[in-house]
Amino acid sequence: MFAPRDPDEYLLDSERRVIRVRRHWAFLAWQVFEAAALLAVCVMVSYLLPPAMWLGQNILWYIALGVVLRFTYQVIEWWVERIVVTDKRFMMTTGVFTTRVLMMPISKVTDLTYKRTVMGRALGYGTMVVESAGQIQALNNIEYLPRPEQVYDAISELVFGDKKAQAERFSMIKAQRVARSTRKVAR
Repeated sequence: MFAPRDPDEYLLDSERRVIRVRRHWAFLAWQVFEAAALLAVCVMVSYLLPPAMWLGQNILWYIALGVVLRFTYQVIEWWVERIVVTDKRFMMTTGVFTTRVLMMPISKVTDLTYKRTVMGRALGYGTMVVESAGQIQALNNIEYLPRPEQVYDAISELVFGDKKAQAERFSMIKAQRVARSTRKVAR
């Protein structure tokens, strides 16, 4: 009831999911550094304060609790965000309390590039730049995308590949799913 919907629940019956990822864990690197630094400052200042300043120490510990809660929220927000690519569209679902679903049809893609910094190559993430027919879309710049080469190849195949071969492959996958579901019902 309170958990965000799974991104697969937004897919149509005629859609085939190709990619489903969340941003790379390196997305949280700055938040980890920031939280650790703020906690270290709170501990150091609390240690330096004389015992007579108990009110100041209490305030510092409440600030530290706020830092921990903020970091926890950022991690949960990262955890629920998903990037989904189907044979018909790009989707990104975000939000802990209010869910946002960003969507762009695959047919609108006119250019697709990805960038990788040195750190991105070392850790395995990149930035995907998706350009559409003369418009700025909500999903035009996706940073910290894990395995960008695989994502780039899969999206390139969807956008520029053989549509007939894709349709045949999708119909075989759909037939296998139906066969599996009928076996489960028969048991």
